[in-house]
Amino acid sequence: MKADLHPKNYRLVVFKDMSNDYSFLTKSCIESKETIKYEDGNEYPLIKLEISHTSHPFYTGKMKLVDTAGRIDKFRSRYNKK
Repeated sequence: MKADLHPKNYRLVVFKDMSNDYSFLTKSCIESKETIKYEDGNEYPLIKLEISHTSHPFYTGKMKLVDTAGRIDKFRSRYNKK
């Protein structure tokens, strides 16, 4: 394997599903400007998710339309100028 291929800055990060307020703690090297106090009382970087395994239709068996801030409308207005 190549040397120095993987990032060195792995740390604990909280990922939060904004559609149902589910949070989980895992290691990641993703950058974040926000922090949150987790269940264990420590403060960790926060990454907000629109969908996770607790809200995805494949895992829940329920269909749910997730359209945050009218993304479809923004797309249509941007590319419908022709």
